Amino acid sequence: MTARSRLLPQSIRDRAFRAGDGFTLSAAAGGGHAGMLHLDGSRKRAATRSRSRLTMVMMTIAALYCVIAGRLVYMGFLESSDAVRLALADPTISARRPDLVDRNGRVLATDINTASLYGEPRRIVDVDEAVEQLATVLPDLDLGSAHRRLSSRAAFVWLRRELTPSQQSQILKLGIPGIGFRRETRRFYPNGSTASHLVGHVNIDNVGIAGFEKMIDDRILRDLRSAGFGDAVPAEPVEMSIDIRVQSIVHDELERAMDRYHAIAAGGVVLDVHTGEVLAMASVPDYDSNDPVQALQPDRLNRMSAGLYEMGSTFKTFTTAMALDSGLVTMHSRFDASKPLRIAGFTINDFHGKRRVLSVPEIFIYSSNIGTAKMADVVGIEGHREFLHRIGLLDKMEFELPETATPVEPAEWKKLNSVTISYGHGVTTTPLQTAVAGAALMNGGKLIPPTLFRRSRADANLIARAVVKPETSDMMRYLFRLNVEKGSGKRADVPGYWVGGKTGTAEKVVKGRYSSDKRFNAFLSAFPIDDPQYVVLTIIDEPKPEEPGQGATAGSNAAVMVSNVIRRAAPVLGVKPQFGEDLRLMSVRY
Repeated sequence: MTARSRLLPQSIRDRAFRAGDGFTLSAAAGGGHAGMLHLDGSRKRAATRSRSRLTMVMMTIAALYCVIAGRLVYMGFLESSDAVRLALADPTISARRPDLVDRNGRVLATDINTASLYGEPRRIVDVDEAVEQLATVLPDLDLGSAHRRLSSRAAFVWLRRELTPSQQSQILKLGIPGIGFRRETRRFYPNGSTASHLVGHVNIDNVGIAGFEKMIDDRILRDLRSAGFGDAVPAEPVEMSIDIRVQSIVHDELERAMDRYHAIAAGGVVLDVHTGEVLAMASVPDYDSNDPVQALQPDRLNRMSAGLYEMGSTFKTFTTAMALDSGLVTMHSRFDASKPLRIAGFTINDFHGKRRVLSVPEIFIYSSNIGTAKMADVVGIEGHREFLHRIGLLDKMEFELPETATPVEPAEWKKLNSVTISYGHGVTTTPLQTAVAGAALMNGGKLIPPTLFRRSRADANLIARAVVKPETSDMMRYLFRLNVEKGSGKRADVPGYWVGGKTGTAEKVVKGRYSSDKRFNAFLSAFPIDDPQYVVLTIIDEPKPEEPGQGATAGSNAAVMVSNVIRRAAPVLGVKPQFGEDLRLMSVRY
């Protein structure tokens, strides 16, 4: 060991002479200078590896930038026609759709060919002149937006979708370089607003966004498009359950009723009691499916399936059926309605009270709140709630329309809830659900989900669910007819047809309180009542007296609407009138 090595710390000296460690000491020339320590070994190898990794990362980043730059250069030199082809190749643009037809094959919705205007900014010679020329044919063209688009660096821009043939011809004659047309399909609805809430509508790209059209996308077309078949379309039209002739009758009567009774809205449905098929359903005010922007207005709601209402005394139908079906009440049972009920600080009274003991049929035809509440009390709170769920009034119904609301009921039922719900206050449901539940009481006791597709009786029986006894259905048919003959539904009668039904006049809630001058009226009916084929339900929102001094309850408006619909629609549906026979009360087992 040299003198200089002894000057180093012991730890370094130990490491310097450790076998394989790679440290060396060397003496510099010239007297007394310190030696130099050279690091070779593992540290040198680690530094080499770090530099290699850094070099690789830098090369990778550089390669990525080269790819991006190359792509940008390629796009910059891409021919405009190629860029246009890429832009127009999107299969989601204006994809074709199947025709929709009614149960008799009449077209409800179909695709028609149209042209859309586009521009290729790189080929536009004079943007100002091009915009000015287009404005001569399209006076409502947004000049600022069109100018910005045609001045952009894009290869392709839309200028106007769905031109008329005349507009396309005039623009062609202008001969503007860089302006072209794309052939597209446009949805056309020949019946306009007649069935708009049922059929629905599409957006600018021919994609269903409301009603049956949206259901078609969700169930059929979406799978085709996700598989890459953007232009694929089922070869056969999709057949709906509705009869456009009956639909037109219902729609017409609703518009007349709104005008006649100075109401803010009206609705109606015709339902096959044995299949659940919706033959017609309308809600006004509505909109033209060819101009779907109208649907955005708040009063264009589909009140039949998407509106929630307290259905008033039509609910007495279900309370009575519940009591009779339970076996705790019979048609001969009697209840004291001579004085008001007082429960939890509230007083329950009758609108036109008889102030005496009433039989079950009398409670029904006189629409006694007191008698109905006492029948519900016999069944009990839990039994009452279970029955309304069983018959489908308080659960969201299965239906093809996306515009379907979920009923609302109290989180906890108390006696006061059961009492008020018995005559139609305290829960909200949809009018369509009310009609469906009513059909179950008319067809022998089977609850059948409604549908907008064609459905046979055999198919309906496979999904039907028994909710009341056949004898209960018999008794309810009897009460329906009795109410039209002797009760509040007299104005619903149609000579030759056994019409039965129940009125419902509900006070609307305004600012948290029931209003005495704003009503929501309904009439739930069936015909012919000896062998019911159809349920007809009408509603009218905030009706006024037809003439000064007249009433505005359901018997004077909603019942009349039902009568008008049945009178016009029954012959179309093939229901033959019965004349020359005793059409008074039929024989019923009870």
